[in-house]
Amino acid sequence: MGKGRWDVDELLTLGRALEERPAWLRGESMAVWMAEQMLWVRDREGREVPLRANAAQRAFEAQRGRQNIVLKARQMGMTTWVAGRFFLKTITARGVLTVQVAHTREAAEGIFRMVQRFWECLDPGLREGALRRSRANVGQMCFPELDSEFRVVSAADESAGRGLTMQNLHCSEVSRWQGDAAATLAGLRAALAPGGELVLESTPNGAYGCFYEEWMRAEMVRHFVPWWMEESYVADAVTDCTESEAALMEAQGLTREQIGFRRGLERSYRGLRSQEFAEDAASCFKATGECCFEVGAIEMRLAEVPAPVSTRRGGALLVWLPPVAGNEYLVAVDTAGGGVDGDFAAVQVIERRSGVQCAELQQRLTVLELAKVAAELAREYGGALLVVERNNHGSGVLAYLDGVERYARVYAQGGVAGWLTTAGNKPGMVSRMGALLVESPGMFYSRRLLGECRTFVTSGGGRTGAASGAHDDCIMSMAIAQAVRAEKGGRDVRWGSMYSAETG
Repeated sequence: MGKGRWDVDELLTLGRALEERPAWLRGESMAVWMAEQMLWVRDREGREVPLRANAAQRAFEAQRGRQNIVLKARQMGMTTWVAGRFFLKTITARGVLTVQVAHTREAAEGIFRMVQRFWECLDPGLREGALRRSRANVGQMCFPELDSEFRVVSAADESAGRGLTMQNLHCSEVSRWQGDAAATLAGLRAALAPGGELVLESTPNGAYGCFYEEWMRAEMVRHFVPWWMEESYVADAVTDCTESEAALMEAQGLTREQIGFRRGLERSYRGLRSQEFAEDAASCFKATGECCFEVGAIEMRLAEVPAPVSTRRGGALLVWLPPVAGNEYLVAVDTAGGGVDGDFAAVQVIERRSGVQCAELQQRLTVLELAKVAAELAREYGGALLVVERNNHGSGVLAYLDGVERYARVYAQGGVAGWLTTAGNKPGMVSRMGALLVESPGMFYSRRLLGECRTFVTSGGGRTGAASGAHDDCIMSMAIAQAVRAEKGGRDVRWGSMYSAETG
């Protein structure tokens, strides 16, 4: 680019050419050429160098659409490329707001330092003229001559994107966003102008969560970026390739030096190598050790579950197997938060002898409403044994069942109505669910339940529960139902005013 003072019209002319692919660039976009001419970055050795697109970045640029999702190995340069491309779009058009969203505040600061370097390394004629800044604080820079703005924020910021109208949105490391990632992303999407450009990008982090769901829905242009697209990922050549290594070399055209690098990854990352340095878009999600259940079994069942035969309560209540005269049933209730603004309550209906799922309710309900609908289901299914988790709001549900609904066939432990989930019995409940998912997946019909199984993880200290932003109420209600069924060992339920686990 020539030196001297630039005016706004020159920038706008560049902006109109940004998406073009002239013959002299052999099919590549003007954005690739302009990035190399105008933008500077720090390389792996800490040197300032022009932003020359690598293989992964060129592949993205060749295939990108208006809405994109990128599944990638570590340190492939995708965040750098999207930042550079969006920076060019911001400084070559009027009235543009670009927002990049990082997974942590520290990551947001790092991205903004990179964008700051883009501006600092521009031709002085640009910095002093058309791209003079009126504001350049942490995370924000404004260009008054264009009325355009570039922001970098954190997904941890509750106000991220609120009240804005964006033309470009880049969401980085979405699989590692904390809190309700799906709600955060929905809010950001709502702020994206019609026709705006979106890039979701992340390394995998288990076969569950917001990014996984977005990838599986495939409603955007999908870009998969394996580790071998980075040319620096090489090591000493391997001379004794295994059969699987030789097959990978042949399939992907890899060198012995790349296989040497791969062996180094095996030593460093062990079971997480396939997650951190992805080789295919399936195994990279399933490599994580956090999910409590066998992901493959869940995925297979999800692919074949039938639709419910009926739905009620606006889709909250799903029925697959209506009651059959002479069969005995269990109705299990997870009371959750116990309110219309809290967590979901869940109710499972299973056939007692087989354990097969017959119906499922998941809805935000008051304690009184939950007691009413649980009693209605129990009556519908032949006077089923009603098992209510008495933790938290369960005592209120039990009180309403006794005093308002007058439903007598209620499970009790040690003479006390209800099931108590404790640190002592929860591991066994979870293990039983895991075994059933592998051994008898056909017992389960609910996509909601199976989806929760995919997001049920082990966290610090060995505790189990829903991943951040996910739910586990369907799982826990089913785990309670199967635990009570296991207590009976296939024997007949002895009905009375109250069923006791000790005497049954």
